[in-house]
Amino acid sequence: MMHVVLPAIIVGMRAHGEHGAVVRMMTEDQGLVAAYVRGARGRRLGPVLVPGNAVQASLSSRSEAQLPQASVELTHSRGPLLGEPLPAAAIAWACALTATALPEGQAYPRLHAALEGLLAAIEAAPAASRWGTSLVRFEMLLLAEMGFGLDLSECAVTGAESELVAVSPRSGKAVSAAAAAPYKEKLLPLPPFLADGSGQAEWEDILSGLQLSGHFLERDLLVERAAAILPARERLIDRLRGAAGLA
Repeated sequence: MMHVVLPAIIVGMRAHGEHGAVVRMMTEDQGLVAAYVRGARGRRLGPVLVPGNAVQASLSSRSEAQLPQASVELTHSRGPLLGEPLPAAAIAWACALTATALPEGQAYPRLHAALEGLLAAIEAAPAASRWGTSLVRFEMLLLAEMGFGLDLSECAVTGAESELVAVSPRSGKAVSAAAAAPYKEKLLPLPPFLADGSGQAEWEDILSGLQLSGHFLERDLLVERAAAILPARERLIDRLRGAAGLA
């Protein structure tokens, strides 16, 4: 008999049976974990098993090959944010991406920390201008952890480490301003906050960052069945553009 208790972030839920569900949770030590929760769609647990919520999960199974059963206790609710369209869309997307892109049972402590940080930033300041860069960095980190990281350290053409302004959509390598000039329309923009590691960014740069990470997510990671979650990202981008006055 296997039994483990660990803190987790709810990232997804799929109905199973009359009242239960298979719940996906992101944990620091075990990565993405799936478990069956009895009564998951009931009045008591429904508000608990909301993507973005933090819980204490108690998992048990007869063997490692068996889907564990879990009981969960809420430790922190982000439910109030679900009434705000933009934060709700961001939480839904970040959680859906985590639940879809990661293999189960493999620890990704950096991703776990990044997801926690992103959710905390959204909660602290629902205005996307405050957490937009964190969302881009989370997507970029996920790409890197899955083996599809971009090389933004130097220009792919000249080797220069400064004035990096674009990224090749094929190689995922940075390009300097001088080398990019003749091919500007064929390259993806590299916003300054990704090139130099700065903090806050203007709306245009946040949207450029999401365009950059989105290209490689769609090309390399969210393919075939996994592409089904992309409309959630499109809804988020539409709301971000609306908040920026660019809709």
